[in-house]
Amino acid sequence: MTLSRLVLWRHGETGHNAEGRLQGHLDTELTERGRAQARRAAPELVRFEPEVVVTSDLRRAADTASAFHLITGVKTQTDTRLRETHMGDWEGLTSVEIEEAWPGLLSKWRDDPTQPTPNGETRIQVADRAASVVADLDKEYSGTVLLCAHGGLITTLTGRLLGLDLPHWLQLGGIGNCHWTVLERRADDIVWRLRQYNAGISE
Repeated sequence: MTLSRLVLWRHGETGHNAEGRLQGHLDTELTERGRAQARRAAPELVRFEPEVVVTSDLRRAADTASAFHLITGVKTQTDTRLRETHMGDWEGLTSVEIEEAWPGLLSKWRDDPTQPTPNGETRIQVADRAASVVADLDKEYSGTVLLCAHGGLITTLTGRLLGLDLPHWLQLGGIGNCHWTVLERRADDIVWRLRQYNAGISE
């Protein structure tokens, strides 16, 4: 079996998002605005008719996914491999605070997917674990799967599945809160094609 479509859905806004703080593996909660974003986005995703929803175990993603489950009843699974990039010592900090403590390293990390954060991981490692989730789902499903995860993971996974060279990963822009990306492939082909990127609804 092979999947025909992947929908990659980023979680709604959190307090850290609103404050410009990096989250990584911190288990932050959705703001009321974030919950409202999830409620508005969920009906838009129904048209993709996913067979299953797989979510990161972090609350901001799991709570976003629950908005979809509430209106569809589609079964939801949790997978720790869908967690956001582990930001190590940078978790909870703003870009200004990071630049003050590690001058120049944030820009280097942004420009180089092989650069880890201090005591964290590289975007290559994130892509590896996220791609392993897709590989496992490929063995079980043949239709559409909805992954509810995080902006950094969605961007790196998209670059990996499209087979982009590492420097070209940087050409993929960020994903807005509760926005989604859609990749599809034909039944006779294993190549993923990008159909939508950072799609969403206006607030």
